[in-house]
Order: sequence, then C-alpha cells, then structure tokens
Amino acid sequence: MPIANRKRRAGGEKRILVLDAVIVVLAERGYENTRFADVSAASGVAISTLQNYFGSREDMVIEAMGLSVEREVTALEGVATAERDPWERLVVMIDRSLDNSDDTRRMLVEFWRSAMRDDELHEYSSEVQKRYRAPFLRAIREGGEQGEFTLAHGPDDVTDFLISVLTGAVISRVLHHPTPSPADFRGVLLAQLRLMLGLHRGIPAARQ
Repeated sequence: MPIANRKRRAGGEKRILVLDAVIVVLAERGYENTRFADVSAASGVAISTLQNYFGSREDMVIEAMGLSVEREVTALEGVATAERDPWERLVVMIDRSLDNSDDTRRMLVEFWRSAMRDDELHEYSSEVQKRYRAPFLRAIREGGEQGEFTLAHGPDDVTDFLISVLTGAVISRVLHHPTPSPADFRGVLLAQLRLMLGLHRGIPAARQ
C-alpha cells in the first residue's frame, strides 16, 4: 500500500502536532521502539486517540517518517529556487544538508534503515531520492550550459558523487565520530567539487 494511502483523515490540524511528537520520539527511540505509549507521553494525546488517528503503530511511524523526509526535500527545493547562480545554489544546498539538526539526521538514518527491509518504504525512498537529487543535477547542468563550469565528468556522475558524500556525512554525524570536523569537511567537499566542475572561484565562508 503506498504511503499516501495509509493516511486517515482523523485529527485535522492537531494530527500534524501529533506527528511532530512522533518524529521527536522516533529520532530518540528508533523505529522498533516507538510505541503509542511513548507518543502519548510526549504529545499529551491519549493512546485511544492516537489509534483513532493512525490505526496501527506501524502506520503512525511510517507517516511520521514520510512527513519528516518530505519536509527536508521541500526545504532543499526552496533554497534551490531562491538562488539563481548555479555555484552559489550548490553551496546553499550543501550547507542546508550539512546544517540539519541532529533529530533530522537521526530520522533520516531511521528512514534509510527501515527502507532496507520494507518494500513500501523502499519504493518511497526511491521517489524521494529522485526529488532530492534533482536540484543538484539541475544546478550542475545549468552551470555547464552557461559556460561557468567546465565539467571533468558528466553531470549525473558529479551529482551522484555529491549525494553519496552528503549521505555519508549524515551517518558520521549521527554516530558522533570525532572526525571530520564540520568546517573541515565542508571545505574539502567544496574544494573537490570545484575541481570536478572546473570552477576557479574561492570557497564561500561558512554560514554563521
């Protein structure tokens, strides 16, 4: 069953507030350990009401993951739309990804981990990946078409490299590895990307 078909209509506006609580609990406890009781304690909503809103615990958790991931993709699309220059657009999208909150990073890892074993979530993750990838690919293609980039590799290959590196950074940050530092990682990533794009501009300063 597609994720969209799991959603009930019960709850109205309060449903979103409850899903926000589910996201917090899920980031803290993980997919398997997020229970109605935990969400009830976090949201102040009775277990019976949660059951009316979502039906099953699984549907509640899956809907919360879908909402969290959708928000992240929408936010990335928003910052991409706001920047016309292809290189600057890539920088703000990279910064948007690197600056995610710890809860967002943990939620993404839970989503990926669950999608490994759930056909429905795997299908949805493929759709999300296409949307997340699209603004990066578009910026790289536009830079090439405008003559700003002299690509050493095809736009798809550069995009796949970039998405893979950003994904790896999420996992490293979730595990709280001592290295690399966020600032050093950003600098190396942007320097490598400039080489792949054949761009000779300086690296923008990190956002404060």
